[in-house]
Amino acid sequence: QVQLVESGGGLVQPGGSLRLSCAASGSAFRLDAMAWYRQAPGKQRELVAGISSGGSTNYADSVKGRFTISRDNAKKSVYLQMNSLKPEDTAVYYCNANARRLLTSTYLEVWGQGTLVTVSS
Repeated sequence: QVQLVESGGGLVQPGGSLRLSCAASGSAFRLDAMAWYRQAPGKQRELVAGISSGGSTNYADSVKGRFTISRDNAKKSVYLQMNSLKPEDTAVYYCNANARRLLTSTYLEVWGQGTLVTVSS
């Protein structure tokens, strides 16, 4: 069993910063790639940033230069540092992880519950 717990969402003003955290819990699993997605009102869920087990990252064009994804394997956590926030960044942000069950060597995709980020003055 793998669970993701997110934190860090809230209300910020345009130009402000916010740091989202996502911690995985459970036993007998290994985390592979992790990512952050978001879904704005009336829009489809989109990939914001991803990070591989080796640390390679990729970002949506809309957040390049402003957001930074990172991970702490010891803490089984992934983070999203969000700077220079814009109103269009307003969305529910979801943590995503691919986990491998050690005993069966099978993969499981896990989603967090989502955390709301509102960028408004």
